[in-house]
This record gives sequence, C-alpha cells and structure tokens, in this order.
Amino acid sequence: VKEVEEIGMLLPQVEESVLSLGKFNSMVSLAAFFPFKSAQAALENMNAISEGVVHADLKLFLETNLPLSGKKKAVLGVSDAKIGAALQEEFSISIQTGGAVVEITRGVRLHFHSLVKGLTALAASKAQLGLGHSYSRAKVKFNVNRADNMIIQSIALLDQLDKDINTFSMRVREWYGYHFPELIKIVTENSMYCRLAQLIGNRKELSEESLESLEEVVMDSAKAQAILDASRSSMGMDISPIDLINIERFSNRVVSLAAYRLELQEYLRSKMSQVAPNLAALIGEVVGARLISHAGSLTNLAKYPASTVQILGAEKALFRALKTRGNTPKYGLIFHSTFIGRAAAKNKGRISRYLANKCTIASRIDCFSDLPTSVFGDKLREQVEERLSFYETGEVPRKNMDVMKEAVKEATDVAAEIKRKLEKKEKKRKKREKKLQELAENGETNGEAEVSYF
Repeated sequence: VKEVEEIGMLLPQVEESVLSLGKFNSMVSLAAFFPFKSAQAALENMNAISEGVVHADLKLFLETNLPLSGKKKAVLGVSDAKIGAALQEEFSISIQTGGAVVEITRGVRLHFHSLVKGLTALAASKAQLGLGHSYSRAKVKFNVNRADNMIIQSIALLDQLDKDINTFSMRVREWYGYHFPELIKIVTENSMYCRLAQLIGNRKELSEESLESLEEVVMDSAKAQAILDASRSSMGMDISPIDLINIERFSNRVVSLAAYRLELQEYLRSKMSQVAPNLAALIGEVVGARLISHAGSLTNLAKYPASTVQILGAEKALFRALKTRGNTPKYGLIFHSTFIGRAAAKNKGRISRYLANKCTIASRIDCFSDLPTSVFGDKLREQVEERLSFYETGEVPRKNMDVMKEAVKEATDVAAEIKRKLEKKEKKRKKREKKLQELAENGETNGEAEVSYF
C-alpha cells in the first residue's frame, strides 16, 4: 500500500474511489501472489483462517514476502481480528485491523482479477463459488451441534402440537357439545373426548351393544354406563348427517395428532438417550430437551455456570427484578422437574440451586465424554434425592467424592462392555466380508473354468 489516510478513508468520496481501478492502482500495487496448489489446500487454509489458526502455507508466504527488517517497520493489515492476533504472536510485528484495512481489502476483492495476470473475472468467480460450496458443506458435515438440532426441533414441535391439540379439542367440544352437551362433564380429557365423539356419532343410535366399545375408550365401566344414560336423556339438539360427518372427520384428525405426539415424545426420548443420557436420567427427557433448546446447543449449555442454568427461561423475571430492585427468581425451566415440586416451600430455592449444579455437571459429561452412558446421571439423581431427604428428615447424604468414585468405576465397566460389543460386531462384519469375497473369487474361478472348457 503506497499511501493511506486513516481519516480520508472514512470519507464517502474516498470509499467510492476504491471502486475505480485506476484510482485504486495508484494507492495499491501487487507485491506477491501465491496460488493454492489444489482445491483441497484452499479449503484447508480457509478452515484454518475461520478457526483463527495460522496455516503453514500462510506462514511460509509471509516469511518469504514480508519485509521484517529495514528502517521503516512494516505494518500488516488483516481483515479478521482473530487471525490478526494469531499472526502477531507468530511474527511479533505491528498488526492493523479495521478502518483503512477494510476498504483496501474490499478493493482487492473487487479488482483481484485485474491485479493478477492471466486471471479472468469469470475464472475467479467460479473458483470462489466452488470454494464457498466446499467450505459450507464441510461446516454442515462437521457441525458439532447437528445431533442437538434434532432435539431442539423435536421439543419445539412437541410444544406446538400441545397448543394445537388443545385448541382443536376445544373446537370439537364446542361443536359436538351442541348435539351431546352432557358428555363434556363426564369426560374431561381432550384426546378421549375426541375419540368418543368419533365413536358415538349420533347419540340417539347408542344402545347396550355400544357399551363394550365405550368401555374400551374410557377404560371405566361406570363412566361408560353414565355416557349411555346421559345419551338417552340428553338436552342436545338434533344434528344432520353431513354435520356429523364433518365433526367425525375433524375428531379423527385430532386423534391422529395426539397419536403422533406420543410417537414424537418417544423419538425425543431415544434422541436424548443418545445425545444427553446423563441429563435425561437426572432431570427427565422433556426438561433436559428444553434446557438444550433454550441454550442453543448442548455445548452452550455445558459452558454455562450453574447459576445461569438455574434461572434459564426466567430472563424476563430476572431483569424485571434487577430493574425494580425486587427479589430475583429462584428457578426457570428446571421448575418443571419433579424435585422442585416435591420440595417444601422454604426449600425450593435451595433444591433448585443444588439441582442446577448437578444439571451443569451432567451436561458437561454428556458434551465431552466419548461413550454415552447414563451412569453419572443416575448417580447425580440419587444425590438430589438424598439432598431432598436431608432437607425433610435431616438424614445426612453421602459425600460427593464417594458417589463420584462409584460412578467412575461403574462407567469404566459399562464403557468396557460397550467396547467389547463393538469389537465383536466389527469381527462379525469382517468375517462376513471375507466370506463374500471368497464366494466372489470362487464364482470368478468357476466362470473362467467354464469358458476354457467351452
């Protein structure tokens, strides 16, 4: 760079002059250019820069072309502050980021094909596009949060389904209530009400033969008999067959949604047992999934201190309390766990603090352990149970060190068992592959023999 006025670079007319190649060339000239040997090398360099690491290629290029000695000390302009800090440690030279550097980098990107001989704008654009696709693909492929994403989406869908099922069930109650209003008081559960609306249809057609099918739905003979008696003396209005068909179809949709919700909950349970088994064992699958979803990923949750996990989900109440100088909230999402509900009013804050501490430990174990096991989660749950008992009865709980020693021992045994099973599975797979290879070779030999015979 020949001349740079720090103040002048901020002026709009100077910013516009970067767009002109003639004016830009008067300020900047190309001293050295080092093309990547392959697309793979370019991707490696790009990944290193995104992580703030100085790649060997970049180091070699700067050592070769950077004037480290001389009367006037060179200043290296770097657009990314993270890589700038890494370069400063590596070379011990003056680094400049922001301000003028941003504008010069913009000009270099814009006029790159003109600065490098033999490079066209089309070729540069294609190379950038290909590298961009490769980089994005690698980022998606090696995304450490990819397993968490499924949990986050599942819990969000579960919450949405709960709201929708409740709304639709209320609509079925209101609609079918015109025909059979007494059923609302007898059956309070939404999903069961929709199934009954689907089954009964016209209440006038209910008879003693229908009693068995009603019992199957309500799981109570007295309640089934009450429905039958109420249908005979109902105050409801008569309803046309076409209206009944529409109510039945809508009820069927609500029932299928409720069935899908159960399947989704089972899927969430299986995902949590794979991704965060200890957190799920300690606080439950749904509450654990909500914590991961609120934090953004399991890694983020593992980075949080226990004090943050304790009030996660109660941010509004916290800031309102800080603003008004009132009492801060004792718990957030962890309130939905069974422990806080079972604790006495005076101990709720104490148990929520203790539970948040154990949740933080569980999430860190899940995040950084190689083999997922629920051993630590079970032990941590036992500790919370003991602490709850201590608050109620005064029975002294076990020491944390003793419990963790037991957990480590059990976890080692479980990990050894898992490894043994994996090795056994691998041996079987290799044996199967070897057999298939032998069969393929025998087939080829037989084929050659037949050809030579003919």
